[in-house]
Order: sequence, then C-alpha cells, then structure tokens
Amino acid sequence: MTDTCIGWDVGGAHLKAVLLDSDGVVLAATQVYCPLWRGLRELEFAIDNILLELNADQHAVTMTGELADIFANRHEGVLEIAATLSAKLHGEVRYYAGKHGFVTKDRIEQHWADIASMNWFASVQYVAQNVQKALFVDIGSTTTDIALIENGVPQTMGFTDATRMQCDELVYTGVVRTPLMAMAQKIPFAGKMTNVAAEYFATAADVYSLTGDLDLADNMAETADGAKKTMQASACRVARMIGCDAADAPLTAWVELANTFKRAQLDQIKQALLKQMSFLTDHIGLQIVGAGAGTFLVAELAEQLGLEYHAVSEFIRGFDKDTENRAAVCFPAYAVAYLSISDSGVFA
Repeated sequence: MTDTCIGWDVGGAHLKAVLLDSDGVVLAATQVYCPLWRGLRELEFAIDNILLELNADQHAVTMTGELADIFANRHEGVLEIAATLSAKLHGEVRYYAGKHGFVTKDRIEQHWADIASMNWFASVQYVAQNVQKALFVDIGSTTTDIALIENGVPQTMGFTDATRMQCDELVYTGVVRTPLMAMAQKIPFAGKMTNVAAEYFATAADVYSLTGDLDLADNMAETADGAKKTMQASACRVARMIGCDAADAPLTAWVELANTFKRAQLDQIKQALLKQMSFLTDHIGLQIVGAGAGTFLVAELAEQLGLEYHAVSEFIRGFDKDTENRAAVCFPAYAVAYLSISDSGVFA
C-alpha cells in the first residue's frame, strides 16, 4: 500500500481532487473550474494547477467528462480523458470501473462503458459502508445523483446515464450551471403567473447568490452574460427571465423570485426522492445523506420529508472540519481514493 493517493473526479465543468493518506484521512481537497467543452487543453491546465498543490504516488480516477460535446461519443471521451490523465500523472494510475472495481490503462478499452459516468457509484459504495438504510443525494453544480441504500447495499436500478435518467436516479438539475428555464416554465411574480423565457439569461447560481445559500467558492462557472457575480448582477439576470429589468422592482422582489425558483427546484428533486422511497416496504430507520455543493438543498428536503439528515462530511476523516467539508464538495474524488487504498473494489 502506498503512502498517499489522489482521487480525481473529471467532470465536464470542474476537476476535483482529494489527497488521502494510507489510513483514508483527508490531507487536502480542491476543485478547479475546467470547461472541458472548450477542449482537452482545459483539462491539462486544470491537472497542472492541482499538481502544483498535491502530490502522490497513487492515483484513482473517475469521470463524467466523457459527455462533453468535444467528443464524438462517450467511448472516445473515456479514452481521450484517460490518455490525458495517464500522460500527466506519475506513479500508479487506476480507473474506477464501477462493479468491476479498478482497472489500469491497458484495460480501459475493454471497460470503457463501465468507466463512463460512474463517479456516483463510488460515492454510493462508500456511503453504504457507513449507513444501513438511506437515500444518498449528491447535488452538484449541474446534476443531482440519487441512490437508495438498504441493508448496507446500494439498491440502484440504473448503471448508465440513460437508464438512471429514466428511473429518476439522475436528475439533470444543480445549484450552479442549471438554466432557470429548466426549473420552471411558469413562475409567480408580484401576485401574477408569468411565463419564463426560454433563453439562457440566468442560472441556478444567480438564484442561490440571491438567497444567500451558495458560497462564492462553489460558484466557479461563468455567468450567463459574462458579468459579475454580485447580488445586483444576479438580480439583473433573474429579472430578464421574466422580461424585466432589475430596476423595475426592489432587490427584495428579486430575492423573493429567487426563492420561488428555489422552491420549484426543490419540488423537482423531491418528486424523484419520493419515487425512490416508494420502493421501500417501510421507512423505519431511513435517513438522508447529503453531498455536493447543494447540500443545503438536501438538508431542506430531509426536513420536508421528515427524515433524519446527515451531511456526508460526518463520514469523512480529515485533520480539520474545513478539510472534511471541502472533501464533501468533492465527494466522488474522496470516495474513489478511499476505495482504491482500502481495496474495497473487485479489482479487474
């Protein structure tokens, strides 16, 4: 067993990395903005940036970035991302292949479909080692992953994005990059229902900047108009969604509209959670475990459903709370590193 391991989670918009020691304790955790749709050079720059801070002789990699539209298909995406990581990282590099555990670069072609978009399963495998009965909910910048755990075993129906979207285990909504037109087509404002513009005028980050829920450190994506991330700038963008200017109403009105969009997003995720709960014979002992930049939403959902809530940071060991919380935002990277050093997977 090596002394340290970096877990890498290669997303389409962010690169996340968590450094663990051989006992699974977090030494450091970081994420950098990585708009992969602009090209693989963005990934190369992001890796170089992280390697200035973190060093290890073992690496465990998971990904969702193969979905980026720079690739002709997911197969090509997995191969090109893996080739980039293998060229950049020194030491042992292994790729997480879900139920097949970890594979080296010479097995990637054989297991590419098992590697594609499997970061959520690493998270669920880790959580299942710590809780017997739970709904694991990871709300990130772009998507929400939901997985039912019963008797300490993941009870997932889908293992591809397509099947997970069909069964509401993957909900394409997040707290940073989601366009507001995807949250609601109609929204109440100033006592009247109004249509929502089908335009990329504002994102979830504007909503949660106005509500005060989103830390600036978790808001790395560019704004819809390329302008600043201040409250006033967010109000301008949200106002455009209903055909207004920010000057048409006081800031408090735009904060209230943001809270209305928030309630719409909460309801969307809640419906998916209720579907998963319907598969249980009883809800005795059921808890919700929240991860990702949107843990504040998971906590609110648990309260609405009357379920015990635990932040995933409670199951992470770091040398201080801040490190544990940062690892929780990068949870798939933490989970894949932990599974790697503990040999919890079935290694191919």
